Amino acid sequence: MKALVLSGGAGTRLRPITHTSAKQLVPVANKAVLFYGLESIAAAGVTEVGMIVGDTADEIREAVGDGSRFGLRITYIPQERPLGLAHAVIVARDFLGDDDFVMYLGDNFIVGGITDLVDEFRRTRPDAQILLTRVPDPRAFGVAELDSAGQVVGLEEKPREPKSDLALVGVYLFTPAVHEAVRAVRPSFRGELEITHAIQWLIDAGADVRSTIIKGYWKDTGNVVDMLEVNRTVLEGLERRIDGEVDDASETVGRVIVEPGARVVNSRVVGPVVIGAGTEVRDSYVGPFTSVAENCRITDSELEFSIVLRDSSIDGVGRIENSLIGRHVEVTPAPGVPSAHRLVLGDHSKVQIHT
Repeated sequence: MKALVLSGGAGTRLRPITHTSAKQLVPVANKAVLFYGLESIAAAGVTEVGMIVGDTADEIREAVGDGSRFGLRITYIPQERPLGLAHAVIVARDFLGDDDFVMYLGDNFIVGGITDLVDEFRRTRPDAQILLTRVPDPRAFGVAELDSAGQVVGLEEKPREPKSDLALVGVYLFTPAVHEAVRAVRPSFRGELEITHAIQWLIDAGADVRSTIIKGYWKDTGNVVDMLEVNRTVLEGLERRIDGEVDDASETVGRVIVEPGARVVNSRVVGPVVIGAGTEVRDSYVGPFTSVAENCRITDSELEFSIVLRDSSIDGVGRIENSLIGRHVEVTPAPGVPSAHRLVLGDHSKVQIHT
C-alpha cells in the first residue's frame, strides 16, 4: 500500500502567511502540520509516499527531504496547477501503479492517526473508503448522504443546501478502481476535477464505497481560526520539559516546554506553552495555548492563545492574543503623535468633544 500526500495549493485563506510560505508547513506546537500527517502515515505501516507539490515545491522539498527522518521514502510529483484532488490522482498514476493507496491532504489534522482506518481497509478492501465527521456548517465541505443502512448513496462538493451534516475528512482510501473514475469525471463549476465526483462515479457504477464516521478530533487547518484551534489541541497534550534557562525571577506554571538554548528572564509563563530553541522571553507574560518558534524575542509584552513563527520579535506592545505572527516579523509600539480631531462640519453644527 502507498500514500499520496497533497502538498500543493495556494493557501489563500491563510494569507498573508502563505504569500511566502507553504500552508502545510505552518507550525502547530512548533511542528509543521504536514509532519503530523507524515508521522501518521508511517505509524500505519505505509512507507512509499508520493508528494504532490506545486508552487511551493522547493520549500516542501527542503523541509521534508527524502522522508527518511519519518521512516518514509518520498517521491515528489509536480502538479502544474491545483486542478482538484482527482487531478492529483491522475498526475500520480505512474507512481501509484496498481497499488492500493491512502490519499492524505497535507493541511489536515487528525488526532489519533489513521492506523486503525488503514488496517480496516486492508482487511476488508472495498473499492473506496471515505472518512466522515459531523460539522455544524457543512456547506464549506464535501458532504455525504447515507441511506438508512448507513451506505453512501451520494456526495456533493460544497452544496448550498446540504443533505446531511456529514463532511468528508481529508483522508481517502482507494483501490486501483479509482483510476477509471478520475478519468471519467469532468471539471466542476470551480474548474477542478473533484474527488467527490469520482467517488460518486464509483457509487453509480455499483462499486463498493464505504464510510467511517470518526468521532475524534479533525481540522482542516486552512484558516487562522482553525490553525489556532489545532495549536490549542496539540498543546493540551504536552508534558512539561525545561531544557533551556529559566532565571530565579521567572515563574513557569503547568505544561511548559522551554527548548534548549531558550531563555526566560523575569517573566511568567503559564502553560500549555512551548518556547522554541534560541528564543528569549524577557520581562513578559506568555499565557496558555501559545507556541513561540525558534530564535524569537518577546520583550515587555503579553502573549496568549497565539502562534509566533521563527525569527520574529515582539517588543513593548502590551497584550496580544488570538494571533498568528509570521516569520521575521517585528512588532513594536507605534510612535507617539499628538492627539487631534479632524472635523468636517456643516453650517450651524454643535459638537461636543471630550478632552
